[in-house]
Amino acid sequence: MIRTRDREVTVHIATPSPAPSATPRHIPDLSLEGTRAGLTEAALEAFVRLADIWRLTSRQASALLGESERTWFRIKSRTWTGVLSQDALTRISATVGLYKGLHLLFSDPLADEWVRRPNTETVFGGDSPVDFMIKGGIPAMLETRGYVDALRGGL
Repeated sequence: MIRTRDREVTVHIATPSPAPSATPRHIPDLSLEGTRAGLTEAALEAFVRLADIWRLTSRQASALLGESERTWFRIKSRTWTGVLSQDALTRISATVGLYKGLHLLFSDPLADEWVRRPNTETVFGGDSPVDFMIKGGIPAMLETRGYVDALRGGL
């Protein structure tokens, strides 16, 4: 409080607030079967819809998922009762992120066809993005998603 001749004035001195702590984002512990079990149903629902939208063959869908065609048919018919692996959840996350990025970048028809079209960009070597991802597995899936994200960001 500061007193002048005529009045008292309360002064609040602003102190710098502490820097925000670098709290890490919450990343689910996918090493726990319970965590994976809780994510499996929604992840599979998203992937089945995505495979349909992208008009993937059973071979392509099962290869992207990292499962056998037999398992893919059971997943698609909703008779599979397993729990997805860390790898399968990562694969689904990459493809769903890719789907979202494509729809932010292109019109719906092109966004849905882009993964099947041959691509002359160096990263794809003339293959379609889906074939590139099947051949290269998770690293190629993440690279494809990063490529689309970079296009969106103007890089």
